[in-house]
Amino acid sequence: MSALTDCEPIKGARTTNLAATEHETVFTYGAPALKYGTGASDEIGYDLTQYGAHRVLVVTDPQVAATGWPRRIADGIAGYGIETEIFDGVHVEPTDVSMQKAVDFARGTGPYDAFVAVGGGSAIDTAKAANLLTSNDGDLMDYVNAPVGGGRAPDRPLKPLVAVPTTTGTGSESTTVCVLDVLSLRVKSGISHLRLRPTLAVVDPRLTVSQPPGVTAASGMDILCHAAESYTAKPYTDFERKRPEQRVPYCGSNPLADMFAEQSLRLLSWALPAAVRDGSDLKAREAMALAATFAGLGFGNAGVHIPHANAYPIAGQVRDFHPDGYPGEEPMVPHGMAVSLTAPAAFRFTFDAAPDRHLRVARLLAPDFEWPGDFADHLPAVLIDLMRRIGIPDGIGAVGYTESDVDTLVEGTLKQQRLLATAPREASTEDLSAILRESVSLW
Repeated sequence: MSALTDCEPIKGARTTNLAATEHETVFTYGAPALKYGTGASDEIGYDLTQYGAHRVLVVTDPQVAATGWPRRIADGIAGYGIETEIFDGVHVEPTDVSMQKAVDFARGTGPYDAFVAVGGGSAIDTAKAANLLTSNDGDLMDYVNAPVGGGRAPDRPLKPLVAVPTTTGTGSESTTVCVLDVLSLRVKSGISHLRLRPTLAVVDPRLTVSQPPGVTAASGMDILCHAAESYTAKPYTDFERKRPEQRVPYCGSNPLADMFAEQSLRLLSWALPAAVRDGSDLKAREAMALAATFAGLGFGNAGVHIPHANAYPIAGQVRDFHPDGYPGEEPMVPHGMAVSLTAPAAFRFTFDAAPDRHLRVARLLAPDFEWPGDFADHLPAVLIDLMRRIGIPDGIGAVGYTESDVDTLVEGTLKQQRLLATAPREASTEDLSAILRESVSLW
């Protein structure tokens, strides 16, 4: 069977089942202000003066603090007459306990009239939580998405948040979501509200050069899945029409999000392997930073689906896996790695809902690939080939899980209804079990 040309429709392409009068006809789009390019982080002090800031908390983690960038940024801010304090106790893959420490620090040393997050998604998400709970009453679990938490919405606006990513992948600088592990429940969940979106994203590729290869690979797969999942997400027109007060940030695939996802995938096709191979390749680092930015601008509105839903329990129930390039004192499965491990099987499952889009993703990532005969295998084959080349583990079995863990993992996935609702094909308990079993070993 020959390969198809870009976006050529084939039999089985998705169709809409709702009656015309029930269709959603509106999609929403939101994004932070963006400043991109080498040297952008040197201008944050000026940017904060435009928000009327006088006292700012810089939020980071110990590893990023050791690079000197948070101090350099804080000193630059102080040069504009703004008082700064640094909290460097962010936990990589944050938990409810670690986020509470940041909240307590911000409450105890505040008030602050702006926040600056310097780091990966862990630092940015922790800053979102500190901003939320110093601007609003209540406890962290009050705001965590139901059914894990109370699902409360903030009553008052948050302070300006400037997000400065030092890893290329999480997209947290663009999104309305804050992700955390709830330790007592051994589940990963999050807080989702429009007010959590950063005010300004400052993307300076210089800050990403220190990423180790393992971190570059895992975070790069997060970018890829952000783009691929948002591009293949359930279309906004396939949802039932909502009232204005019912609208949520993840509204399904739409023309604006599609545009950003496609450009992200084009950049990743060459930049991800190059950046893993040589971290000092500034051209590749710049392309990765742009790819991450584009993907964030896309999935932050369209949403993600099954691979991300599976990733939460894979990361939350880890026992003894220690990935290369990350702090070694605690076991962890990095978020981007956890997302990628079930992506091949998940996209094979969703293929029939949108064949043309799955094939388009495959061709953007690997235009010269030697395609297998079955169209449904094209995107999984591209993903597996890339994962092998950049050092991603061989399935969930390689990070400590066996088939006997599948039922427990499925229970965790089913708690991520906000994500599963965006899947282009509804996944039953049996379907999710099959995807996870297929993902124990990928090659």
